[in-house]
Amino acid sequence: MNRILSSRLLPLAATALVLLGLFAAAGWQYENFFSARVVLNLFKDRAFLGVIAIGMTFVILGGGIDLSVGAVMAFTTVFIASLIGRHGWPAPAAMAAALAVGVAFGTLQGWIIQSFRIPAFLVTLAGMFFARGMAFMVSPRSLEIADPFYADLADRGIPLGPGLLLTMGPLLFVLLLVIAMVVAHGTRFGRHVYALGGNEASATLMGLPVAATRVATYALCGGCAALGGIISTLALSSGDPTRGNGLELDAIAAAVIGGTVLTGGRGWLLGTFLGVLILGTIKTILDFNGSLDPAWLRIASGGLLLAFILLQKLLASRSGGN
Repeated sequence: MNRILSSRLLPLAATALVLLGLFAAAGWQYENFFSARVVLNLFKDRAFLGVIAIGMTFVILGGGIDLSVGAVMAFTTVFIASLIGRHGWPAPAAMAAALAVGVAFGTLQGWIIQSFRIPAFLVTLAGMFFARGMAFMVSPRSLEIADPFYADLADRGIPLGPGLLLTMGPLLFVLLLVIAMVVAHGTRFGRHVYALGGNEASATLMGLPVAATRVATYALCGGCAALGGIISTLALSSGDPTRGNGLELDAIAAAVIGGTVLTGGRGWLLGTFLGVLILGTIKTILDFNGSLDPAWLRIASGGLLLAFILLQKLLASRSGGN
């Protein structure tokens, strides 16, 4: 028992060590890297990815995958911008409508996957093309969001010191993370998600609501993608149909680097949080350096992803898993 528990905690510990190592090395190399402003900007810049990665983690824990999240985020941004700018909707109503559309879209994908037994990869790939196409149908170009309530909300937050403000984006990320950790590790729904991802046949024999749980994970992921789009619009005050390209891969990478197993049934929301911070730290290091090609972000992310997949495989073989 202790051996199995330690094998499951080891990827989480490895993620934490990688984050600490990256931050320590960058702090030694670059002046002011340890400043509170840099740490706060790390949360601000990665808030939308963090929210989307939380939804992705639930889907992966349940044994699925969702490739549509980046496109859903892009659609959300132009949908909100269009409702506010072209149709005169109040900003809160536009945000609520965008969240409802995201949840509905995720629910539809989950229902198709469950009802017709089509691989999630194919269904969500189709969903990615559909959502991206719909984003361009709403607007083929970027739309500015000029709304007093929207501007006021974007500037609100919790003051942390002189010139330091925890704005709504990172605040929503942290709040959602806490709620997600409670749901995943302390509720019946969370236990059902882990059971579904661990062994669907066993979960069915135990009488667990397999179909409802699977659909719910995709609904949750769709809602998180829409919320990520809302956070993006708060930060940039615009909607853009090209936004979020490749974001689904970043969300998957953050979850896997954080210790979530792609086959489902094992993982930690805290690990996903650390994975998001690792990707953000690499991006910040590139910004501080200034001379490195941005492609190094993808190279470093790919290397870390491969390393953690190999670590998961090694631990699974040692503990007698698949």
